[in-house]
Amino acid sequence: MSSKQQPTSPGSDMDERKRKRKLSNRESARRSRMRKQQHLDEMIAQETQIQEENKKLRQMIDSASQLYINFASDNNVLRAQVTELTDRLRSLNSVLQIASEVSGLAFDIPDIPDTLLEPWQLPCPIQPIAASADMFQY
Repeated sequence: MSSKQQPTSPGSDMDERKRKRKLSNRESARRSRMRKQQHLDEMIAQETQIQEENKKLRQMIDSASQLYINFASDNNVLRAQVTELTDRLRSLNSVLQIASEVSGLAFDIPDIPDTLLEPWQLPCPIQPIAASADMFQY
């Protein structure tokens, strides 16, 4: 036998390999548990972030919905006012017509503009529309 090789029994060599393999398996399992825990921590952090984003988006949607409700309400008021004013104009035109017939004088009775009868066809003005700073709350 050479001086570099130690005489070993076949059983002890096998035990040493088993021991090293067990140790390697334990270390591998420990690393696997650590990776699994790290992945779990990352997933929990991501869940928290998504929940925060979701909360912000819900607040934005609620704010936009409230703005829509306010604008729709204002629009309904304006439509009612247009209807009322159109009816008043018709009444005044009727009075002018009667006064013109009774007095024999010719009055210039303006026609009711189509834009009052059909407000959705109003021409778009080339003027900027002012918006308040708190209109868009994000």
